[in-house]
Amino acid sequence: MNYFEFFKIPISLKVDEAALKKIFYANSRKYHPDFFATEDAEKQAEILELSSLNNEAYKTLSDFDKRMKYVLELKGALAEEGKNEIPQDFLIEMMDINEALMELEFDFDDDAFEKIKAQLKDKQYVLYGTIEPLIEKFDETKLDLIKEYYLKKKYLLRIEENISNFAAR
Repeated sequence: MNYFEFFKIPISLKVDEAALKKIFYANSRKYHPDFFATEDAEKQAEILELSSLNNEAYKTLSDFDKRMKYVLELKGALAEEGKNEIPQDFLIEMMDINEALMELEFDFDDDAFEKIKAQLKDKQYVLYGTIEPLIEKFDETKLDLIKEYYLKKKYLLRIEENISNFAAR
């Protein structure tokens, strides 16, 4: 049973957060192990499994990035970790930012640092604009575009982590 089936909601990139939380809390009460303490070991194990499933499903579906990855995996659109290819044209676009980051490592400059951060935010904003309609109305025939967005966003998040390392200096 997948997480969407477990919560009895349609597969989507966008979920009603309040409704999801309400279902999660209802399931938490329904599958709380303390309420089954007098049951036999088999029933207790079943409830513990359902309680764990409820927690994991909520953790995944309540986070946009985790939900997107889950939908892509559920639909078989993602290969194993490390075997998904980021489009070459995007990597070429990112070359300037990566080169600027390397320069910062050798010669830190506040203005260049702020410029890179601004470029990255702009890339993220433009990238989100390309996928927003598919988030609003999930279209299973567009999984390739959703996957491309997911991989690009993940790449940008790694750069953002590198940038945050400079801020920590």
